[in-house]
Amino acid sequence: MNFARIAAAAVVAWVISLPVGFFVNTVLLAGLYAPNAAAMRPEADMNAKLPIGFAFLLIGFFAFAYAYAKGYEGGNGVMEGIRFGVLVAVVVTCFGLVWQYILYPITGALTVAIIIDSIVEMAIYGAIVGAIYKPLRAASRAAV
Repeated sequence: MNFARIAAAAVVAWVISLPVGFFVNTVLLAGLYAPNAAAMRPEADMNAKLPIGFAFLLIGFFAFAYAYAKGYEGGNGVMEGIRFGVLVAVVVTCFGLVWQYILYPITGALTVAIIIDSIVEMAIYGAIVGAIYKPLRAASRAAV
């Protein structure tokens, strides 16, 4: 396993996720957040907690890239990454996102939008990780 490439893939995907997340949440989904404001933190409180979210997002990207590398089957990295990202999104949706709808008073429209966004974003991040991660060559592994 190529740990340097795992780290590079994780960091690049994380860096790209920051402006993507900003755009999705402040532009694309802004109209859906407004009717759900009562279920959310005030903006100033949320902004104060962003560093915590960014740190855990980076940790998550390391786990994401590591899991991708563990399951890498040797095919086209981008296509494998897209499949992997969609699979991760399905897991996150079923174990987490749907439960946000059940637990918190948010609308079904916001829930569906977040699920669709998660699938699309995870596919993008999977493609990034798949494009960057390359396993060590057999000769390099024998030397290690």
